This record gives sequence, C-alpha cells and structure tokens, in this order.
Amino acid sequence: MSKPIAAIVGRPNVGKSTLFNKIIGERRSIVEDVPGVTRDRIYAEASWNGVDFEIIDTGGIEPKTDDMILAKMRTQAQIAIESADVIVFLCDVRTGLTADDRDIAVMLQKSGKPIIPCINKCDRVGQPPFEFYEFYELGFEKDPIAVSSVHGSGTGDLLDEIVASFPQSIEQDDDSDAIKVAVIGKPNAGKSSIVNRFVGSDRMIVSSMAGTTRDSVDTAVENEFGKFVFIDTAGIRRQSKINDNIEKYSVLRAHMAVERADVCLIMIDAAEGITEQDEKIAGLAHEAGKASIIVVNKWDSVEKDNSTVKQFTDKIRTSLSYMTYAPIIFVSAKTGQRVESLYEHIKYVQNQSSMRISTGMLNDVLGEAMMRVQPPSDKGKRLKIYYMTQTAVAPPTFVFFCNNISLFHFSYQRYLENCIRNTFGFKGTPIRMIIKMKGED
Repeated sequence: MSKPIAAIVGRPNVGKSTLFNKIIGERRSIVEDVPGVTRDRIYAEASWNGVDFEIIDTGGIEPKTDDMILAKMRTQAQIAIESADVIVFLCDVRTGLTADDRDIAVMLQKSGKPIIPCINKCDRVGQPPFEFYEFYELGFEKDPIAVSSVHGSGTGDLLDEIVASFPQSIEQDDDSDAIKVAVIGKPNAGKSSIVNRFVGSDRMIVSSMAGTTRDSVDTAVENEFGKFVFIDTAGIRRQSKINDNIEKYSVLRAHMAVERADVCLIMIDAAEGITEQDEKIAGLAHEAGKASIIVVNKWDSVEKDNSTVKQFTDKIRTSLSYMTYAPIIFVSAKTGQRVESLYEHIKYVQNQSSMRISTGMLNDVLGEAMMRVQPPSDKGKRLKIYYMTQTAVAPPTFVFFCNNISLFHFSYQRYLENCIRNTFGFKGTPIRMIIKMKGED
C-alpha cells in the first residue's frame, strides 16, 4: 500500500510553497511573491519521527473565478484533497480571516478528512499576534497552529499533528525500485497529456496554452508492466524567450528532472517537426548520460503515406546524429495510440543502460575489432590498446588502457563503440569511453 499523504491547501499567496519547501528541506516548489505560481500538485517525500509520508503542494484555491487556469488550479486542489489522508489548511495572519478562507473551509469540511488549520507568517517568537485568534471562527475540530514558513518556527508542532492525524491502518511502501521517467520537450509538445494518458486521469493541468506546467511533477504508476515514477517537466523554451524568474526556475527544474531520471522521454511535436530547440533538449539527456526514447507525439494529426514514417525518422536521425542509439516511437497522447507500448520500451532501455559486461567478454570483442581494423598510427608509431574494462553503468562506461592517448582518434573510438553495440546491444543508452595510458589509476 502507498504512504500516507498530507496536502497543503489554501488561497493564493499565503506561503504554501514556502512551507512545503521547509518541510521537505529543499527548494522543490517554485517560490515567488506572485499569486498563482504553483499550478499543479507537487509531490515530495517527507519523514518525521520515523514516519514516511507524501506531501502535496497545491495551486492556490480561488473559490469563485471565471479564469480558466485558476479554475483548473481549483480542480487540481480538489483532486489533492480527495487523495490526501490529512489536509493542512494554510491561512495568512497578515491579511487576516477572509471570505475566501471561509469558503475554502466549508469545502474542506465537506471532505470528511482531518483538517489542520495552520496560520502562516506568525514571525514573532512567542505569543502569536492578536489576529491569529480570529481563525478559531472557522470551527475546525483541531486548534489552529501558528507557524512561520520562512523561519521554520512552529513547523515541528505542525508535523507532530500531521503524523498523529494519519490513519493508523496505512502501511508503508517503498518505491525505490520504480523506474524514474522524465518527460521533457518544448512547451505544448504534449508532455502533460501523455502523463495523463499513463495515469488514466487528469493528473496534470492540460491546456493548449504553452507554458502551463511550471514545476516538475512526480506521478507514481504501478501496473502489470512494473513500477514507474513519471516526472512531468515544464516545457523548455529558447533562452531568449525566458523573460521572467518563474520561467528560469522552470528550466532549472527540467534540468534537475533529467538528473533525477533513469529514462528520458524526449517529446517531439509531429505537427511542427523536429526543431533546433528539440535538438538542444535531447542534448540535455544525452550529456547527462540518460537512457532515452524519442517520442513523436500528435501522430494522429499528420497526413501520412507509405513513406511518412521513414521520412520523419530520417529527419530525426540527421538532426540528432549523436543519438542514433535512441528508439523512435510514434504516438498520440490524445487517442492513446501506441502509448501503452512505451512501458516496455522504458523497461528495455533502462535494463540496457544498467547492463554490465565481464572484462573477459569485452576484451574478446576488442581483440576481434583490432584484427578487423588496425588501430591508427602516426609517424611510424601505432596505437596499442592493451585492454578495456567496464567501470560503471547508467550510462555504461568503459575504460581503455593504451600506449598513447593522442593516437586514439575519435573515429577509432566511434568504431569500437559500434563494435560494442553490435555485440552487446546497449540500445537506448549513451556509452561513455575513457582513454588512459597504461599505468594510470
């Protein structure tokens, strides 16, 4: 069974993300003094007094709004409330008790979940300000807790109450064996849509407005294919188009998501074709050494004939010549076409990335390769490769020991890489090659 879940909810700009970051001990949520910055539900793992749990940071709830994004944020918050075991209702002591706070309180009381009223920005040590006591009017069973999410005061009391309020029947679970999958690509390439298709619910806010997803969002999925954690990232824009701090944070989150991932799904918009920006985004995964799958989305919107797939594949292979190892899958997140097949591809490339080959087998392949194509020489001195060994996985890393590094030309390295791939596979994963002089550590 899953870990217990606590959700932080409240109206915009009361400090939900700052409190979330304080609890998990890192800057996972974007924090900016602008209402509506946190749009989707952000999940993280937390632990207090030996109890592991999930905590959700939600977009601010606007009880009455006609704005499309704000309305969807409210829906996302409601989903978080439904999935949570305990709800932390965060209010702002500086603005006092508002009509929106009262409306949200009514909505929360209808949920039947344990509600912990938490009053933020009580920054003075000791007695809370007089305005704190008006929040008793909300009528919750639990007394309000005064906190300062910036300074951290009161968060220990809050965590004590969260842990004490969890249902006792929830068993702890361990998702450490789940494959972490980062979904990366340009804005509006369909990243959130494909995660929603995987999950089977509107887990992300999905709209045609580019840049809707600003944070990286983790979603756990367990099915007949295994355990997966999908990391939906903000669309990565061209540097010249990153105009505000929030966008800069989002690009940073996408970079961090790639670093956390075991496998990257590189989303390409079939209607637009592969672009220079796609090449740069794919390069993030390649340079990080991540197993990758190139996912061409919106394939249902493309007019096709017998050569369309080949032509599109050739364009990708030309543009991403450094990623010939990555499989290309044509899907439609909208219709679900071939989306389920991605599970097997994800497992396959992750296994290939984690594969380890014995030194004996590697040197048999090296010996045959050198017999077929002699190592290069220069001014009468020939490269000698004494042996090779694999030193790491994810990505597979091979160390070659030779007599002269300057003679080990890039073209011969590429030849040996192709020999290794032809023999052992390593589909979907980059390979790292390290050249050392014999006798080096």
